[in-house]
Amino acid sequence: MLKWAVIFLVISLVAGAFGLSNISAGAAMIAKVLFAVFFVIFLLFVGVALLAGELLF
Repeated sequence: MLKWAVIFLVISLVAGAFGLSNISAGAAMIAKVLFAVFFVIFLLFVGVALLAGELLF
């Protein structure tokens, strides 16, 4: 998922460089949403790992 966020970020930067502001804004929004989802999932995994570590040790 982080890979897709980076891809949309690159698309946004390229579109912005060519002056396609609508496409750039759309791709930037998609990149932000994907990064936020990735970050939330990452935090959930870290929380589960910490809880599992406490249960084992």
